[in-house]
Amino acid sequence: MRKSERTHPLAAAGQPARARSEAANRLLALGAATAVALAGAVAAHLSRPAATTAVIQAAAPAGERPAGEGVEQRILNVPSVDRLVPSLRALGLSPKEASEAGTLAAGKLGDAAGDLRLQVEFTNAGTQAQLRTMTVTHADGSGVTVQRGGGGALSATQIAAHLERRMRFVRGELDGESFYTSAVAAGVSDVLVSEFANAFRYDFDMQREVSPGDVFEAGFEQQVNASGEPVGPATLVYAFLSTAAKTRALYRFQPEGGGEAEWFDSSGRSSRRALMRTPVEAARISSGFGMRGHPILGFVKMHRGTDFAAPTGTPIFAAGDAVVSFAGPKGANGNFVRLHHDNGWDTLYLHMNRIAAGIVPGARVLQGTQIGEVGTTGRSTGPHLHYEVHIDGNPVDPLSIETGGGRTIGGAAARAFRKSRDAIDARRAAEV
Repeated sequence: MRKSERTHPLAAAGQPARARSEAANRLLALGAATAVALAGAVAAHLSRPAATTAVIQAAAPAGERPAGEGVEQRILNVPSVDRLVPSLRALGLSPKEASEAGTLAAGKLGDAAGDLRLQVEFTNAGTQAQLRTMTVTHADGSGVTVQRGGGGALSATQIAAHLERRMRFVRGELDGESFYTSAVAAGVSDVLVSEFANAFRYDFDMQREVSPGDVFEAGFEQQVNASGEPVGPATLVYAFLSTAAKTRALYRFQPEGGGEAEWFDSSGRSSRRALMRTPVEAARISSGFGMRGHPILGFVKMHRGTDFAAPTGTPIFAAGDAVVSFAGPKGANGNFVRLHHDNGWDTLYLHMNRIAAGIVPGARVLQGTQIGEVGTTGRSTGPHLHYEVHIDGNPVDPLSIETGGGRTIGGAAARAFRKSRDAIDARRAAEV
């Protein structure tokens, strides 16, 4: 064996001793770490927060239940009335008691859709829970309370809705894109934008008569519950639009005794006219009334109406109260409807994608009734409505005619309108 390979006797004897010493040290370190971890776990267990279920030590009259018996409270969201019983079963109530309480509640709640708020208070002695009281409410605050009486029987009490009407106003300017984007940016709910535009359908051509910088204002009313949460859809009650040419302020009002709500100016005159200026929503004018080079025939020809370009399927409405005198395909006109109005005028609607059901010769239609959809049937280069107005048999420019004055309300209806108008104005003055 070479010298370099020899091992000193003391070194050879000392190796097992060092190994044992190092192993012992490692065991001591591991034991210390384990002790620290166990101590931390015990401390964490002792300091952890109480369970999320609220347990209340109720002060019960002597003899009613054992001293110290716990009373638990739970609040749940339940998707429908028929889920009440399973929810009560899940809390530990017996099948009989859950069924009895759920049936009592269902009898008072009715079949209104929407989530329910279920608040339950029950004793939890041993393995069997017992209901003390539960309250089930709709979003509007209406509902029922089921409570255990002194004799142990359950009884149900109706809760009336608690709603408050709140009015809110927003103001903005038209941007360079569209009225829709301007209104939504100002805070108008997207579902109310179309209603706002329709309020002015007799006064403004929303494609040609409004420009960036024009000012608009919308006031809407919303029902809220006791927590201030909105219940149901908002209702537009005030609409204001000011352009370089004219300004209009309109109030929504529905006379007592039925009838549809209408828009009125501050004097009580209805904005509704004999004819709507544009019988199709969200359309742009692609060709006006007068002489023009025909895009298909290639020569100059009188264009007897106005073309409103819009996507296929866009609704087309009756411009006024009328009787249908023609409805069906008609050569170059495509699917075509002609209406004869109460004032003797006629309106014509060409190139429809389809004609609405019930629009047949002799049928009576009211202003705003959908009579068809935009299309490109007949001699047409793209989806649009060709719209004509005939007076005494002669075509006239639909955008230039005076559409007639609206009716003015009087008597008790006028007094009710003024009261409603003044309330809107007072609220608006406080906000704007």
